[in-house]
Amino acid sequence: MSKILIIGGTGYTGAHIAAEAVSRGHRVASYSRSAPKAPVDGVTYTHGPAEDAVRLVPGHDAVVAALSPRGDLVGRLLGLYQDVAAAADADGARLIVIGGFSSLRRAPGEPRFAEGDVPEQFRSEAREMDTVREWLSGSAPASLDWTLVSPAAGYGSWAAGERTGTYRVGGDVAFYDDQGGSEISGADFALAVVDEIERDAHPRAHISIAY
Repeated sequence: MSKILIIGGTGYTGAHIAAEAVSRGHRVASYSRSAPKAPVDGVTYTHGPAEDAVRLVPGHDAVVAALSPRGDLVGRLLGLYQDVAAAADADGARLIVIGGFSSLRRAPGEPRFAEGDVPEQFRSEAREMDTVREWLSGSAPASLDWTLVSPAAGYGSWAAGERTGTYRVGGDVAFYDDQGGSEISGADFALAVVDEIERDAHPRAHISIAY
């Protein structure tokens, strides 16, 4: 049993991860900017300003960072994650960062989607999320045990899907099915994230999850 802190634990991704982790017997704490509308039984909830999440890091085995650069977090996400990473590193906790699809590539050697192939309305968010990847892979302390996890393109509350108990794990090249689709349900993405927490199979790596 691990002690897991989910920063952004009441959002779409965080709530699914909390439910999956609790179902396996882990002790789960959630920190978010607001109280949950549908609390998950067994999860301890705390809410407040995003920058205060760092104070909860000590004492946890793993920290899941599941925020998005929206609202008052625009332009602040990297700094917040650097503070969380420093606290996790000091306490010996694993850091699991939930990234975006746009940090992936269409094919080996090609640019990442965030570098240009993103609709205008999503471009700013995609690029800010990708700065987190750049920092982790290039400048994060060598002692920090991190994994960055990117979902499929068809992922989100608008495409919740169902739990199948299956998924594929790849690197920074996006997965597509035979019809050209790239999808993963909320429940199966959470399954993959909690599996990664338990197995520590991809330390200091950027991975992708899709069917």
